[in-house]
Amino acid sequence: MKVAVFGAGAVGGWIGGAWASAAIDVVLIGRKPAADEITAHGLTISDGSGDGPARSIHLPAGTITCTTDAAALADADAILVTVKSIHTDAAAAAIVRHAGKDAVLISFQNGVSNADRLRAALPGRTVLAGMVPFNVVRLGNGRWHKATAGDLMAEEHEITRALADKLGTRPGRLKLAADMVPVLWSKLLLNLNNAVNALSGKTLMEELSDRDYRKVVAATQDEALAAMKLAGIEPAAMGMVPPGRLPDVLRLPNALFKPFLKLQGIDAEARSSMADDFAAGRRTEIDFLNGEVVALARKHGRNPRANAAIVQLVKEAEAGVERRFSGAELKARVLGE
Repeated sequence: MKVAVFGAGAVGGWIGGAWASAAIDVVLIGRKPAADEITAHGLTISDGSGDGPARSIHLPAGTITCTTDAAALADADAILVTVKSIHTDAAAAAIVRHAGKDAVLISFQNGVSNADRLRAALPGRTVLAGMVPFNVVRLGNGRWHKATAGDLMAEEHEITRALADKLGTRPGRLKLAADMVPVLWSKLLLNLNNAVNALSGKTLMEELSDRDYRKVVAATQDEALAAMKLAGIEPAAMGMVPPGRLPDVLRLPNALFKPFLKLQGIDAEARSSMADDFAAGRRTEIDFLNGEVVALARKHGRNPRANAAIVQLVKEAEAGVERRFSGAELKARVLGE
C-alpha cells in the first residue's frame, strides 16, 4: 500500500513520519519549506505528550520523499488530506487532476464538514472522515513534535483496518469508528479552545491555567452543546470527562482544575494551530470551528453570542487588528463580565 500525505504541515508531517517508521510506503506533498527541510535533514518525529515513554524517531534524508508536486498522488492507494480547511477545495481540484479514482481519501482535518466537502467535490470516490486529537509543533530542521496526547481515529473501512493492523501500537496508531459524526463534533468542542489560545498569545499550559480563559471556552462549549442538542447530535465520549460536563470542569477553580490539566499530557511549549496561523500571518480555520457553532445555532434560532464574538476577534486579527488579551480582558470582551 502506498500512502500520500497531502499537506505536509505540522500534523501531516508528523503522521507521515510516524507511518513511514512503521514500514508503510509514504510520500509527503507540501509547501517548499517543508520539502526543503526534509530533503536536507530527513524527518524526525518526537512525542512529549505522555502517550507512553518519550521517544524520537529519525528518518534519514533520502529515506522519505517530500515534494511540492501533486503529481505524486498518482499511484497512491490512500490519500491523507491534512491541508487546512480553507484549502479543502483546492486539494479536491488537485486530486481530480492527479489521483487515481480508486484511491481512498481520509480527511484528517479540523472541523466537522471537510469529508462532506470532499465527497461533494469528488463524486464517486471513497472519502472517509478522520480525526486528529493532538497538537504538533514544527521545531525546524526536519523536526516535528507531538505536543499533546491522543490517538488518530478514522472511519472503518477495509483500507483503514489494514492500516490500523500495520501500525499496531506504534506511533501514529489508528483507532476506528463506524460513525465519525459524533467523534467530529466532540473534537470540535475541544477545538473551541484554539481561538482562545491564539488570542491569549500564551502556551496552552499557561492559557488553560487561567480560569478566566477557561470560562470563555466553557461559554463557547455551552452554546455548541445547546446547538447540537437542537440538531439531534450526540457528541461521542472521547476522554475522561463526558462532553456535556466539559464546561463545568473548565469553570472549576484553578486548584481543582489542575489535576485535570496535568492528565492531558500537554507539552510545555504546545500552542494551538491557530496560534501558529497568527504568528505566520495566515488565514485561520475559524469559520470551520467557532463558525460552525454560529451557523448551527442560528439555523435553530439561537444567538451564539460567545462564539460570534470569538469569530469577530479572530477576523479582526486576520485583518491586521491583532492584539493579545489577558484572561480578564477576553472574558470582559466576550462575556461582558
